[in-house]
Amino acid sequence: MTSKLYQSPIYHTLLHSVKIGSVAILWSRQQGKPLIDRIVLSRPGISAEQILQVHFHESLPLCCPEIESVMNQIQDYLKGKPIVFHPDLIRLNQYTALQQSVLRAESAIPYGYVSTYQRIAEQLQKPSAARAVGNALAKNPFPLLIPCHRAVRSDFTPGGFQGGTAMKRHLLEMEGNKLDYYNRIVHPKIY
Repeated sequence: MTSKLYQSPIYHTLLHSVKIGSVAILWSRQQGKPLIDRIVLSRPGISAEQILQVHFHESLPLCCPEIESVMNQIQDYLKGKPIVFHPDLIRLNQYTALQQSVLRAESAIPYGYVSTYQRIAEQLQKPSAARAVGNALAKNPFPLLIPCHRAVRSDFTPGGFQGGTAMKRHLLEMEGNKLDYYNRIVHPKIY
């Protein structure tokens, strides 16, 4: 598989997590620098490795120090450490201006906090774009690095997530959010 924008090979690096299953980082070199093209999460019934075999079968297994550092950060995060992922290794330029602004706004939500799709739309000065924000986050190519699990519905129920609703709930709870019997966040710290 080659990147449409750069015609360079796409590589993958795998991380195995007991808590959320396998995670794959797809990356390529752009002007000699490794940039992350996508994060692939396991989903209910299908592992990240299986997703790679079906959708990214031409990617090559390879790691480098920069990508290994990101993998270590993901492992630390999954152990409950509040990590801030820096976007300098993420290739955002392949997305629309709206998608980029939504992903940047989402990446600003701190560990343990949540925001709603509506609040993010208002922050972007597009108050009628809550659905567009939700759609952009549903297609977030960098889950965990850009923590789209921190965006929830206006009623503070989690909503959907690429890794499944159980994974989203796990990540929210791992960050200190409590969910009640009705699957709503109790006393959310709102960003």
